[in-house]
Amino acid sequence: MKTKVHFTDNYLISPTNPIEINLIGAGGTGSKVLTALMEMSHSLTELQHPGLQVRLWDDDIITEANLGRQRFAPSETVLYKSVALINRVNRFMGTNWKAEAQKFERNNFGGLPENAKATIYITCVDNVQTRFDIAEMLKAMSKRRANRDEPKYWLDFGNSQHTGQVILSTIGEIKQPNSEKYETVASLPMVTDEYGELLKQSEQSDDTPSCSLAEALEKQDLYINATLAQMGCSLLWSMLRYGMTENRVFFLNLKNFQAQPLKVA
Repeated sequence: MKTKVHFTDNYLISPTNPIEINLIGAGGTGSKVLTALMEMSHSLTELQHPGLQVRLWDDDIITEANLGRQRFAPSETVLYKSVALINRVNRFMGTNWKAEAQKFERNNFGGLPENAKATIYITCVDNVQTRFDIAEMLKAMSKRRANRDEPKYWLDFGNSQHTGQVILSTIGEIKQPNSEKYETVASLPMVTDEYGELLKQSEQSDDTPSCSLAEALEKQDLYINATLAQMGCSLLWSMLRYGMTENRVFFLNLKNFQAQPLKVA
């Protein structure tokens, strides 16, 4: 019986320009994912790949409660999270990544936000409705896909206090090569299609901002975000580095140090 795999879209393996990524959310997970993407981009360029071009979306302001668990310094309070993080990365690595101090959402006329187009979308949001809204926008973009640099993948991060998951989806079907060794899978389901009902049931009614780090740690433990960020970006790295993946989802329980992957199916 052949192993089921998903081969990475061919353009991402050897693109002519840096791969455009929209990273949505710059909090506990998003701030750590951004650091991982910085490391990934530099490593890719050392391997003669054009690397990544990231645009970070978040309209939140840095508060005292964000210090410690998220990648922010005391001197950055009252700045926009997205702007502070992108400025730091650009100074650190000499990149020209972009910050959007706004939510990734449709405008007042129902249109997609300006600069919404990217090849890979990464969501680090704690609001279930936001995921459904983004899924709807990605599907709309997929229907009019024509160019090789149009939307192709969605990587979604989600977590509670001690547990979390990362789910890789395709945006539409990705053309697969012929393979005698593997059974290729062209489409990976979106989190909202596969786990939609579960997401709705798990949505917490209390989404008010934490007033202190101690209060924030009652909602999300200290290292759950960083661990998810590293493991999730490792999934993306293996797709870009090795051109394929056998896994599309993993569930993490940091309390008992267990991780469970789900295979491509």
